[in-house]
Amino acid sequence: MISVPQLFIVVLTVVMALLVVVWPYWRIFGKAGFSPGLSLLMVVPVANVIMLFFLAFARWPALDKAPDK
Repeated sequence: MISVPQLFIVVLTVVMALLVVVWPYWRIFGKAGFSPGLSLLMVVPVANVIMLFFLAFARWPALDKAPDK
């Protein structure tokens, strides 16, 4: 049986790992003009690869709104 301190360490580790994965993608998706909530898919095993390809090859809405120089 897992003790309370061990459970706390496990939960804290999982939360920190999720933050390290989700937070940067939250910023990237937002700056690209997509919904930042899509970054939550980065923790789903197959969806993360699909979203990476989507992010790499899709037309970014933020580029459409950028003023021409």
